[in-house]
Amino acid sequence: MKISPSGQACGAEVTGIDLRQPLSTDEVSALRSAWLDHHVLSFPDQTMNDDDLERFTRYFGDFGHDPFFDPIEGRRHIAAIRRDAEEKSPLFAENWHSDWSFQAHPPAGTCLLGITIPPVGGDTLFANQHAALDAMPSEMRAQYEGLTAIHSAGLAYAPDGAYGEKDEGRSMAIRPDESARAIETHPLIREHPETGRPGLFSCMGYIIGFEGMAQEEALPLLQQLYAWQSRDEFVYRHQWQKNMLIMWDNRSVLHCATGGYDGHDRLLHRTTIAAYQA
Repeated sequence: MKISPSGQACGAEVTGIDLRQPLSTDEVSALRSAWLDHHVLSFPDQTMNDDDLERFTRYFGDFGHDPFFDPIEGRRHIAAIRRDAEEKSPLFAENWHSDWSFQAHPPAGTCLLGITIPPVGGDTLFANQHAALDAMPSEMRAQYEGLTAIHSAGLAYAPDGAYGEKDEGRSMAIRPDESARAIETHPLIREHPETGRPGLFSCMGYIIGFEGMAQEEALPLLQQLYAWQSRDEFVYRHQWQKNMLIMWDNRSVLHCATGGYDGHDRLLHRTTIAAYQA
C-alpha cells in the first residue's frame, strides 16, 4: 500500500490495495492513520460494488444516519448523489458545509464511490479547517474563541428551504421535512475527537447563529468566517475518475461540489460513517 500526499492543503491518494477484498487489521489501522493525517483519501481504480462499499465503510465505524436522503433500492445505508444530463435544477451541495453538522452527533466521515463520471467538471473541493484555524490572525480568532454555534438544516431541507417544495426537476431522492427546523449546538472551535487537534467546525448555512448573540451581531461574524474558511490556501481540489472511492473526515474539512458538466450524467454512491466512539 502506498500513500501519496496531494501537495495541496489536504488529501492523499492510496494505491496498492484492493478494496474488493476484506482488509486486515493492520491495513485498516494504516488507513485510519492516513485518514486522520490527510483528512481526505482517494482510492483510484476500485471496481467496487455496493457490498464492497458497505464493508469498507464499516471498517471505520457504524453507519451514520442520512436524514433527508432516500437510500437506493434494496439498501438502507447507500444514497445516490445523482445529476442527470439534462437536469436544470441548481447544483446540489455547491455551498461549503460539513455533513449533517446539525445532528447531535454529526458523522465522523463520508465515503463516495464514483460510478458515472463526466469527462469534464464535477470536481469536489475540500477546505482544511485545522489549517484555517492555525492561520487565523489572533485578533480574528479572539472574536470566535468560546462561541457556541447554533446549527439547523432548515435553510436547506425544510419544506420552504433550498431543497424543499419549490425545488423541482431534481434527479436525487431528497426528502425535505419540517424536522429540518430543529436546532443543535456545537462549539465553533473544538478538538478533533481522535487527534485532539483544534479546528473550526462547520460554517454559515448549517450554522444559523451563536448562542447568546443577537442575529445582527452574529451575521457579520458568520460571513467573515465563511470567507476565511474557504481561502485558496486551505483548499484541496479533487478530480474524479470512474471507479474511484474517496473518504473524508467530516470533523476536519468542509466540502462543496462544483459543476461544469452540463449535458453529462453523473452518479456516485454515498455512505456515512457515524460519530467516533472512543
